[in-house]
Amino acid sequence: MESTLDPSFFNQINLPAEATNDMSTSISQLKEDLAIANQILANEGVFDGFGHISVRHPDNPERFFIARSMAPASVTAQDIVECDLNGDVHDAQGRKSYLERFIHSAIFKKRPDVNSVVHSHSPAIIPFGVTGARLRPICHMSGFLGSNVPTFEIRNTLGESSDMLIRNQSIGESLADTLGQNTVALLRGHGNVVVANSIQLAVFRAYYTEGNAKLQAEAMRMSFSMGAGEPIYLSEDEARNSAETNAGQVERPWNVWKSKLPKL
Repeated sequence: MESTLDPSFFNQINLPAEATNDMSTSISQLKEDLAIANQILANEGVFDGFGHISVRHPDNPERFFIARSMAPASVTAQDIVECDLNGDVHDAQGRKSYLERFIHSAIFKKRPDVNSVVHSHSPAIIPFGVTGARLRPICHMSGFLGSNVPTFEIRNTLGESSDMLIRNQSIGESLADTLGQNTVALLRGHGNVVVANSIQLAVFRAYYTEGNAKLQAEAMRMSFSMGAGEPIYLSEDEARNSAETNAGQVERPWNVWKSKLPKL
């Protein structure tokens, strides 16, 4: 049955005041949170030596912050650089940011509702991007996935000879078009992108996207081996309502994940 759930719903969920990146958030605190987000995603196995998360500048929506090109687990507030929505680094001071920063610049340009973007190569996601199996919410923690997680096919933009990377603004814009109003998009043979209106919610969604992929793959194996057909996924109402409830609780897992970080 064709979905009737508007994916833009998940971008309108109201967060508690302490979890939103608004004009009252100091730049120094935002950079600190962004560094912590990098460390959390690495510590929780969503990032490895690769992956990156960004946040929109609270005073200038035409700019965003992202780490210089380095291993996410080692990022500190001093490693954060500022980019514009064309992917150009400003006041670089000899620091280079990630080659795929254009993922972030293009999504921020297309989606003014988005304040934070995560790109990872989380391994449980990859099979869903290459098999045609739909990634669907199988537990209440991942209701934000909604009923349609699109897959970006880079061959439609660059043919079959690319290195699979989003290395310029034009490719980034094609990815942003595929993402549309959804919270998550897969990149075939590459990974995924996750968007949210705060750093904390973006980390939450990236973590539970990976977790949902693991659970769904296992449920599919069990269900099919038993001859039971498709697993039972969340309904549209269940996805909508659980996503709204969980968005108000993001500080709880954030604080747990933060407490587990090794001291740099």
